[in-house]
Amino acid sequence: MDSFICKSEKATMDLARKMGEKAKPGDIICLKGELGAGKTHFVKGFVTAFGISPEAVSSPTFSIIQEYSGTLPVYHFDFYRLENVQEALEIGSEEYFYGEGVSIIEWPERVEAILPEDVKQIHIASINRSTRKITIT
Repeated sequence: MDSFICKSEKATMDLARKMGEKAKPGDIICLKGELGAGKTHFVKGFVTAFGISPEAVSSPTFSIIQEYSGTLPVYHFDFYRLENVQEALEIGSEEYFYGEGVSIIEWPERVEAILPEDVKQIHIASINRSTRKITIT
């Protein structure tokens, strides 16, 4: 387990980009944290490792998934509004999880039953308005 203190959105995005640079096809990154903790900012930094503009990233709360095309496809899930795991299955989540891209998931606890065991867990905790503690397991 590694922990990092990020004192700005830029620091969070830089850490996320470094993680993205190590990602490979089939990786699943699970982001945990309260509303407003910085999960979407983490995704913005993460996608830059694949040549994707951070401006392309928006929270997919209403669409559940956003697909970004870069040097690898990045599948950004937000399961916050899911009522049950069946909804995730109906949109074909498992096909993305086992596909050629990298999946990054906000609110993964809502679909734990269908996630493989070897996911990377990242917990983002808000310390204050601009500082986050990011723990990777």
